Amino acid sequence: MHDSSARPSLEVADILRDHGDSYGRGHPLSPQQARVLRRLCQCRTAALGGHVDACAGCGYSRISYNSCRDRHCPKCQGQQRAAWLETRLQRLLPVPYFHVVFTLPDALNPLMLRNASALYNLLFQAAAQTTLQLAADVKWLGAQPGVTAILHTWGQNLLFHPHLHCVVTAGGLTPDGQQWRAFRKGYFLPVRVLGRLFRGKFLAGLRELYDTGRLRLDGSVTALADDSAFRRWLTPLYKQNWVVYAKAPFGGAEQVFRYLGRYSHRVAIANSRLVSLSNAQVAFQWKDYADEHKTKLMCLNADEFIRRFLLHVLPARFVRIRHYGLLAGRNVSTKLVRCRELLGARPATSSDPEAKPRTWLDRVLEWTGKDPRLCPQCQAPLTRRPLVETLLPASGTLGAVASSISCINSS
Repeated sequence: MHDSSARPSLEVADILRDHGDSYGRGHPLSPQQARVLRRLCQCRTAALGGHVDACAGCGYSRISYNSCRDRHCPKCQGQQRAAWLETRLQRLLPVPYFHVVFTLPDALNPLMLRNASALYNLLFQAAAQTTLQLAADVKWLGAQPGVTAILHTWGQNLLFHPHLHCVVTAGGLTPDGQQWRAFRKGYFLPVRVLGRLFRGKFLAGLRELYDTGRLRLDGSVTALADDSAFRRWLTPLYKQNWVVYAKAPFGGAEQVFRYLGRYSHRVAIANSRLVSLSNAQVAFQWKDYADEHKTKLMCLNADEFIRRFLLHVLPARFVRIRHYGLLAGRNVSTKLVRCRELLGARPATSSDPEAKPRTWLDRVLEWTGKDPRLCPQCQAPLTRRPLVETLLPASGTLGAVASSISCINSS
């Protein structure tokens, strides 16, 4: 639950409430897209219920509506991000880390949009296998590193741009488990070799999906249903250079902790980037990486903004943050523990068996220094009662959005 008074002047939800119903009538929506639109429209409104905090001493009161907790919602990621990062921090090793980005050619985009789950999974598989295979080669490292991979599907302009952000330990555990072996200072695996191996693994996996009939081939990719056409389409992808980018290593665990927070629970666009909504035109800030990272203003009509936003709705129950190598679930209590021993690091978990998990209240106190249970005016305890209001208006924009999306969702 959140205080409804603390909000930016313009939110993605405002755009969806004003224009989502008309967009839904004119464009096909998948059931998952329909659910996301409905949840974001209802987030922190009376539609989801809430409560009133009131002070008997000075008469202060505030209404707080419930959050939708959808992972595509710009307003609902703070607590999830904090809880996730606390777990990650416990598993960080006292070594430098690299940031590696695996990017796919734009020619794959139409096929990926129709086969999101299968090809996102293939992207994870190809990138992880590439990293672990090259690191295991004694020519480069001869050890197993830890990898955390995070899927992003967008660029700053909201267009479809699937890529993986990977945070990789600057070293790994040797096969015999007796040594921590570090990469040469400031040097990761050669990116050209990474790119070629990544390309080969992804395209081999793509060919297997095609040969076993596990790809959806309709719409703009209908022609690829013909095997000879598919082979002709695939050939240039083997000849193209695939972009893999490795940044300089981080300095330590604290920097990794902050950095992961920037990527782990990010959504396609933050409310802070929105500038205005006027005459069905949405203006937002974006960084043009082709022009020295300059911040520019982009204006889109509301339908196009919503179309681009919905490109990034993930398949239901899809896991967009995954761990490999030393950080894979089966290795956390074995190989990762061994690495800590070799590196002389502290145990990963608290030694206090009575320690309780941190709650949202603990985090609010840490972030703001204020106790939300106390009146901000006189510091007396607040009394909480359920909010009883009409959940959705019988008519009006929010009702129209919910109605039209529900119809699409049930069809």
